[in-house]
Amino acid sequence: MKNLKRLLRNFAFTSGLLLTVTLLLIALLAPLIAPEDPNYQDTARRLEKPSRQHLLGLDDLGRDVLSRIVWGARVSLRVGFSVVIIASLIGVTLGAMAGYFGGIMDVLVMRLCDILLAFPGILLAIALVAVLGPSLNNVILALATIGWVGYARLVRGQVLKVREMEYVTAARALGARSPRVIVMHVLPNVINPVIVMATLGLAGAILAEAALSFLGLGVQPPTPSWGAMLTAGRRYLGLANHLAIFPGAAIMLAVMGLNFLGDGLIDALDPKFRKLLR
Repeated sequence: MKNLKRLLRNFAFTSGLLLTVTLLLIALLAPLIAPEDPNYQDTARRLEKPSRQHLLGLDDLGRDVLSRIVWGARVSLRVGFSVVIIASLIGVTLGAMAGYFGGIMDVLVMRLCDILLAFPGILLAIALVAVLGPSLNNVILALATIGWVGYARLVRGQVLKVREMEYVTAARALGARSPRVIVMHVLPNVINPVIVMATLGLAGAILAEAALSFLGLGVQPPTPSWGAMLTAGRRYLGLANHLAIFPGAAIMLAVMGLNFLGDGLIDALDPKFRKLLR
Protein backbone atom coordinates (compact mmCIF):
# COMPACT_ATOMS: atom_id res chain seq x y z
CA MET A 1 0.00 0.00 0.00
CA LYS A 2 2.81 2.40 0.84
CA ASN A 3 4.51 1.63 -2.47
CA LEU A 4 1.23 2.26 -4.30
CA LYS A 5 0.77 5.63 -2.59
CA ARG A 6 4.35 6.56 -3.42
CA LEU A 7 3.76 5.64 -7.05
CA LEU A 8 0.53 7.65 -7.27
CA ARG A 9 2.26 10.70 -5.83
CA ASN A 10 4.74 10.55 -8.70
CA PHE A 11 3.50 12.88 -11.46
CA ALA A 12 5.32 11.06 -14.26
CA PHE A 13 3.92 7.69 -13.19
CA THR A 14 0.36 8.98 -12.73
CA SER A 15 0.19 10.82 -16.04
CA GLY A 16 1.84 7.91 -17.85
CA LEU A 17 -0.57 5.46 -16.24
CA LEU A 18 -3.59 7.50 -17.36
CA LEU A 19 -2.35 7.69 -20.95
CA THR A 20 -1.46 4.00 -21.01
CA VAL A 21 -4.79 2.87 -19.54
CA THR A 22 -6.60 5.07 -22.05
CA LEU A 23 -4.64 3.48 -24.89
CA LEU A 24 -5.43 -0.02 -23.61
CA LEU A 25 -9.14 0.75 -23.30
CA ILE A 26 -9.25 2.21 -26.81
CA ALA A 27 -7.60 -0.93 -28.20
CA LEU A 28 -9.81 -3.34 -26.25
CA LEU A 29 -13.04 -1.49 -27.02
CA ALA A 30 -12.23 -0.68 -30.66
CA PRO A 31 -15.28 -2.54 -32.07
CA LEU A 32 -17.55 -0.57 -29.74
CA ILE A 33 -16.10 2.93 -29.92
CA ALA A 34 -14.99 3.11 -33.56
CA PRO A 35 -17.71 5.11 -35.33
CA GLU A 36 -17.37 3.23 -38.64
CA ASP A 37 -15.76 0.24 -40.30
CA PRO A 38 -12.09 1.29 -40.65
CA ASN A 39 -11.92 -0.13 -44.17
CA TYR A 40 -15.19 1.30 -45.52
CA GLN A 41 -14.46 3.63 -48.46
CA ASP A 42 -16.51 6.64 -49.46
CA THR A 43 -14.40 7.77 -52.40
CA ALA A 44 -16.79 10.56 -53.31
CA ARG A 45 -15.82 12.34 -50.07
CA ARG A 46 -12.09 11.54 -50.01
CA LEU A 47 -9.80 13.97 -48.14
CA GLU A 48 -12.77 15.53 -46.37
CA LYS A 49 -11.70 17.67 -43.44
CA PRO A 50 -12.83 17.00 -39.83
CA SER A 51 -16.54 17.55 -39.30
CA ARG A 52 -19.34 16.54 -36.92
CA GLN A 53 -19.98 13.38 -38.89
CA HIS A 54 -16.29 12.47 -39.15
CA LEU A 55 -14.48 14.02 -36.20
CA LEU A 56 -10.99 13.48 -37.63
CA GLY A 57 -11.93 13.64 -41.29
CA LEU A 58 -11.55 11.12 -44.13
CA ASP A 59 -8.38 9.83 -45.74
CA ASP A 60 -7.34 9.62 -49.40
CA LEU A 61 -9.67 6.65 -49.97
CA GLY A 62 -12.61 8.11 -48.06
CA ARG A 63 -12.07 6.03 -44.90
CA ASP A 64 -12.83 7.43 -41.46
CA VAL A 65 -9.53 8.53 -39.86
CA LEU A 66 -10.79 8.21 -36.27
CA SER A 67 -11.88 4.61 -36.83
CA ARG A 68 -8.54 3.72 -38.36
CA ILE A 69 -6.63 5.30 -35.49
CA VAL A 70 -8.75 3.40 -32.95
CA TRP A 71 -8.18 0.08 -34.72
CA GLY A 72 -4.54 0.96 -35.29
CA ALA A 73 -4.06 1.03 -31.52
CA ARG A 74 -4.72 -2.72 -31.52
CA VAL A 75 -1.94 -3.31 -34.03
CA SER A 76 0.53 -1.16 -32.10
CA LEU A 77 -0.21 -2.84 -28.77
CA ARG A 78 -0.15 -6.32 -30.29
CA VAL A 79 3.32 -5.66 -31.67
CA GLY A 80 4.48 -3.95 -28.48
CA PHE A 81 3.35 -6.63 -26.05
CA SER A 82 4.45 -9.50 -28.30
CA VAL A 83 7.93 -8.06 -28.75
CA VAL A 84 8.34 -7.30 -25.04
CA ILE A 85 7.16 -10.75 -23.94
CA ILE A 86 9.33 -12.66 -26.42
CA ALA A 87 12.40 -10.45 -25.99
CA SER A 88 12.19 -10.40 -22.19
CA LEU A 89 11.76 -14.17 -21.92
CA ILE A 90 14.78 -14.80 -24.13
CA GLY A 91 16.88 -12.04 -22.61
CA VAL A 92 16.10 -12.85 -18.97
CA THR A 93 16.76 -16.56 -19.52
CA LEU A 94 20.07 -16.10 -21.31
CA GLY A 95 21.18 -13.27 -19.03
CA ALA A 96 20.41 -15.26 -15.88
CA MET A 97 22.27 -18.31 -17.19
CA ALA A 98 25.27 -16.24 -18.28
CA GLY A 99 25.50 -14.40 -14.97
CA TYR A 100 24.88 -17.43 -12.74
CA PHE A 101 27.02 -20.06 -14.48
CA GLY A 102 29.69 -17.82 -15.99
CA GLY A 103 32.44 -19.49 -18.00
CA ILE A 104 31.76 -20.46 -21.60
CA MET A 105 28.03 -19.71 -21.26
CA ASP A 106 28.80 -16.13 -20.24
CA VAL A 107 31.30 -15.69 -23.06
CA LEU A 108 28.94 -17.02 -25.74
CA VAL A 109 25.94 -14.96 -24.63
CA MET A 110 27.88 -11.72 -24.22
CA ARG A 111 29.72 -12.08 -27.55
CA LEU A 112 26.38 -12.67 -29.28
CA CYS A 113 25.08 -9.52 -27.61
CA ASP A 114 28.15 -7.59 -28.81
CA ILE A 115 27.59 -8.77 -32.38
CA LEU A 116 23.95 -7.64 -32.38
CA LEU A 117 24.83 -4.33 -30.72
CA ALA A 118 27.38 -3.65 -33.45
CA PHE A 119 24.48 -3.00 -35.85
CA PRO A 120 22.03 -0.08 -35.49
CA GLY A 121 18.82 -1.67 -34.20
CA ILE A 122 16.36 -0.17 -36.66
CA LEU A 123 18.63 -0.94 -39.64
CA LEU A 124 18.93 -4.56 -38.55
CA ALA A 125 15.14 -4.75 -38.17
CA ILE A 126 14.70 -3.29 -41.67
CA ALA A 127 17.13 -5.86 -43.08
CA LEU A 128 15.37 -8.77 -41.35
CA VAL A 129 11.89 -7.68 -42.46
CA ALA A 130 13.17 -7.08 -46.00
CA VAL A 131 14.50 -10.65 -46.11
CA LEU A 132 11.51 -12.30 -44.41
CA GLY A 133 8.89 -10.17 -46.15
CA PRO A 134 6.66 -7.38 -44.81
CA SER A 135 4.02 -8.68 -42.39
CA LEU A 136 2.93 -8.18 -38.79
CA ASN A 137 4.47 -11.44 -37.56
CA ASN A 138 7.78 -10.72 -39.27
CA VAL A 139 7.90 -7.28 -37.68
CA ILE A 140 7.42 -8.89 -34.26
CA LEU A 141 10.13 -11.46 -35.01
CA ALA A 142 12.60 -8.84 -36.22
CA LEU A 143 12.07 -6.52 -33.25
CA ALA A 144 12.28 -9.40 -30.75
CA THR A 145 15.51 -10.59 -32.37
CA ILE A 146 17.23 -7.30 -31.56
CA GLY A 147 15.25 -6.53 -28.41
CA TRP A 148 16.41 -9.36 -26.11
CA VAL A 149 19.98 -8.05 -25.92
CA GLY A 150 19.20 -5.24 -23.48
CA TYR A 151 17.38 -7.60 -21.11
CA ALA A 152 20.23 -10.11 -21.21
CA ARG A 153 22.89 -7.52 -20.38
CA LEU A 154 20.82 -6.00 -17.60
CA VAL A 155 19.92 -9.32 -15.95
CA ARG A 156 23.46 -10.66 -16.25
CA GLY A 157 24.86 -7.65 -14.40
CA GLN A 158 22.30 -8.02 -11.62
CA VAL A 159 22.77 -11.78 -11.30
CA LEU A 160 26.54 -11.37 -10.96
CA LYS A 161 25.88 -9.44 -7.74
CA VAL A 162 22.95 -11.46 -6.42
CA ARG A 163 24.60 -14.87 -6.85
CA GLU A 164 27.15 -13.96 -4.17
CA MET A 165 24.50 -13.07 -1.58
CA GLU A 166 24.17 -15.17 1.57
CA TYR A 167 20.69 -16.48 0.81
CA VAL A 168 21.84 -17.81 -2.57
CA THR A 169 24.89 -19.43 -1.00
CA ALA A 170 22.67 -20.96 1.70
CA ALA A 171 20.26 -22.36 -0.89
CA ARG A 172 23.12 -24.00 -2.76
CA ALA A 173 24.56 -25.37 0.50
CA LEU A 174 21.19 -26.97 1.29
CA GLY A 175 21.35 -28.86 -1.99
CA ALA A 176 19.01 -26.79 -4.15
CA ARG A 177 19.55 -27.36 -7.86
CA SER A 178 20.72 -24.49 -10.03
CA PRO A 179 17.38 -24.02 -11.90
CA ARG A 180 15.54 -23.75 -8.57
CA VAL A 181 18.09 -21.31 -7.17
CA ILE A 182 17.82 -19.12 -10.27
CA VAL A 183 14.01 -19.14 -10.38
CA MET A 184 13.23 -18.98 -6.65
CA HIS A 185 16.10 -16.92 -5.25
CA VAL A 186 17.91 -14.99 -7.98
CA LEU A 187 15.29 -13.74 -10.46
CA PRO A 188 12.84 -12.35 -7.85
CA ASN A 189 15.64 -10.05 -6.65
CA VAL A 190 16.50 -8.69 -10.11
CA ILE A 191 12.99 -8.28 -11.52
CA ASN A 192 12.45 -4.57 -10.74
CA PRO A 193 14.77 -3.19 -13.44
CA VAL A 194 13.35 -5.75 -15.88
CA ILE A 195 9.83 -4.38 -15.29
CA VAL A 196 11.07 -0.86 -15.95
CA MET A 197 12.93 -1.91 -19.10
CA ALA A 198 9.87 -3.79 -20.35
CA THR A 199 7.72 -0.66 -19.95
CA LEU A 200 10.22 1.45 -21.87
CA GLY A 201 10.67 -1.38 -24.38
CA LEU A 202 6.95 -1.39 -25.08
CA ALA A 203 7.18 2.26 -26.13
CA GLY A 204 10.22 1.50 -28.28
CA ALA A 205 8.47 -1.41 -29.99
CA ILE A 206 5.42 0.72 -30.84
CA LEU A 207 7.67 3.41 -32.28
CA ALA A 208 9.72 0.86 -34.25
CA GLU A 209 6.57 -0.75 -35.67
CA ALA A 210 5.35 2.68 -36.77
CA ALA A 211 8.72 3.36 -38.42
CA LEU A 212 8.70 0.04 -40.29
CA SER A 213 5.09 0.55 -41.40
CA PHE A 214 5.99 4.08 -42.51
CA LEU A 215 8.67 2.56 -44.76
CA GLY A 216 6.20 0.00 -46.12
CA LEU A 217 7.83 -2.93 -44.31
CA GLY A 218 5.30 -3.38 -41.55
CA VAL A 219 1.58 -4.05 -41.51
CA GLN A 220 0.21 -4.25 -45.03
CA PRO A 221 -2.95 -2.50 -46.30
CA PRO A 222 -5.81 -2.39 -45.66
CA THR A 223 -5.01 -3.19 -41.98
CA PRO A 224 -4.95 0.12 -40.06
CA SER A 225 -1.50 1.10 -38.81
CA TRP A 226 -0.40 4.46 -37.46
CA GLY A 227 2.87 4.34 -39.39
CA ALA A 228 1.17 3.43 -42.65
CA MET A 229 -1.36 6.21 -42.11
CA LEU A 230 1.52 8.67 -41.70
CA THR A 231 3.21 7.64 -44.92
CA ALA A 232 -0.11 7.90 -46.79
CA GLY A 233 -0.83 11.30 -45.28
CA ARG A 234 2.53 12.86 -46.10
CA ARG A 235 1.51 13.11 -49.77
CA TYR A 236 -1.33 15.45 -48.82
CA LEU A 237 0.29 17.70 -46.20
CA GLY A 238 -0.63 20.84 -48.09
CA LEU A 239 -4.13 19.70 -49.04
CA ALA A 240 -5.31 17.61 -46.05
CA ASN A 241 -2.80 17.80 -43.24
CA HIS A 242 -5.17 16.01 -40.83
CA LEU A 243 -4.11 12.75 -42.46
CA ALA A 244 -0.64 13.10 -40.92
CA ILE A 245 -1.36 15.16 -37.80
CA PHE A 246 -3.75 12.76 -36.06
CA PRO A 247 -1.79 9.49 -36.56
CA GLY A 248 1.36 11.33 -35.53
CA ALA A 249 -0.37 12.60 -32.40
CA ALA A 250 -1.53 9.06 -31.58
CA ILE A 251 2.04 7.74 -31.82
CA MET A 252 3.34 10.64 -29.73
CA LEU A 253 0.78 10.19 -26.95
CA ALA A 254 1.22 6.41 -26.79
CA VAL A 255 5.01 6.57 -26.62
CA MET A 256 4.98 9.53 -24.25
CA GLY A 257 2.58 7.79 -21.87
CA LEU A 258 4.68 4.62 -21.73
CA ASN A 259 7.90 6.60 -21.30
CA PHE A 260 6.33 8.58 -18.45
CA LEU A 261 5.16 5.33 -16.89
CA GLY A 262 8.62 3.79 -17.11
CA ASP A 263 10.29 6.95 -15.86
CA GLY A 264 7.94 7.05 -12.89
CA LEU A 265 8.65 3.40 -12.12
CA ILE A 266 12.40 4.09 -12.09
CA ASP A 267 12.03 6.86 -9.52
CA ALA A 268 9.43 5.02 -7.44
CA LEU A 269 10.98 1.56 -7.32
CA ASP A 270 14.60 2.58 -6.86
CA PRO A 271 16.41 5.57 -8.42
CA LYS A 272 19.64 3.57 -8.73
CA PHE A 273 18.05 1.57 -11.56
CA ARG A 274 18.25 4.70 -13.72
CA LYS A 275 22.01 4.17 -13.93
CA LEU A 276 21.54 0.52 -14.90
CA LEU A 277 19.22 1.36 -17.79
CA ARG A 278 21.49 3.96 -19.37
